[in-house]
Amino acid sequence: MAALKYAGMDDTDSEDELPPGWEERSTKDGWVYYANHEEMKTQWEHPKTGKKKRCAGALPYGWEQETDDKGQIFYVDHINKRTTYFDPRQAFTIEDLQVKPKRYDGNSTALEILHARDLSDRVVLVTGANSGIGFETARTFALHGAHVILACRNQSRASKAVSLITEEWRKARVEAMTLDLASLRSVREFAEIFKARKLPLHILVCNAAVCTQPWDLTEDGLETTFQICHLGHFHLVQLLQDVLRHSAPARVVVVSSESHRFTDLVDSCGKVELNLLSPPQKEYWSMLAYNRAKLCNILFSSELHRRMSPHGVTCNALHPGNMMYTSIHRSWWLMTLLFTFARPFTKSMHVSSSLEEKREEVRDDRERYQLHTSADPCVSHR
Repeated sequence: MAALKYAGMDDTDSEDELPPGWEERSTKDGWVYYANHEEMKTQWEHPKTGKKKRCAGALPYGWEQETDDKGQIFYVDHINKRTTYFDPRQAFTIEDLQVKPKRYDGNSTALEILHARDLSDRVVLVTGANSGIGFETARTFALHGAHVILACRNQSRASKAVSLITEEWRKARVEAMTLDLASLRSVREFAEIFKARKLPLHILVCNAAVCTQPWDLTEDGLETTFQICHLGHFHLVQLLQDVLRHSAPARVVVVSSESHRFTDLVDSCGKVELNLLSPPQKEYWSMLAYNRAKLCNILFSSELHRRMSPHGVTCNALHPGNMMYTSIHRSWWLMTLLFTFARPFTKSMHVSSSLEEKREEVRDDRERYQLHTSADPCVSHR
């Protein structure tokens, strides 16, 4: 307060009232600036509040803007036959809000990523959405109004996931459909049923994956990790690509992994060695199979974007984060043990009690999302 008194700004209780020697003016295009007659200087910020303002709307009826011989702007009131240097629009100024872009980090939640988005006109399909990152992805889309389909192998777990979301918001449009990526027959049946419903498809999140699986072959005779993590999704996108095009703007999000960097698919001659994708049991190592499948995700995503982006369908691949705790490691006791030791330092998929109040706010504010429109969201998480 002493500083304000010294500067001559403590003469009023109103923070918007200008101190002695100051005058509020406006530019030709309506931006408000402040003139300090004692120091002979001008500035955009209010001398007390530091805020910027601009005039709202056009000049009132009967008013006209003119410029005098010195280049100063004045205003003519043709109805009352008078002139003034005061912009009549300054009676209706609004604050110029400088919205800083949100910075996301390891503490950000899925709900924060899509905050204030209205997805009520979107249909979203998420594979492997009954638990972990897939569940949080589906839940967040649903809580923002989207029609979300959980494509899962285990129908009972998928139904439970649907119940959890609808308990959180009774108006959520969420449902489960059976999809087993380890069966190309199941993928085809899923695509046929989905197409028969004549639904659009705006966002397809290829999330489902397995890791540290023991060697096994699917009913199609292919190594399980490769087919579930990559080939099943590849086949699904191919079958639904026409739906995606007709729903444009649309997007495909492929959940890959940073582990794709720790492998290769070429032989010593630099050619792709297809036998590496579905190796025999004696040449199989679970982590290497996972890494190769995730590398295929990256290559597929890049080529899909090249082919589909001219039709309004974009494709992105992502790494969900090193410090994310999920159950993807459950098939190998050693990896489970490592994750157990790392558990206190990882980000959980489970909502803690500290977030329960935020959930209550989401429930209370859900209706307002139906009243706004927004551009396509960027899926930033798995």
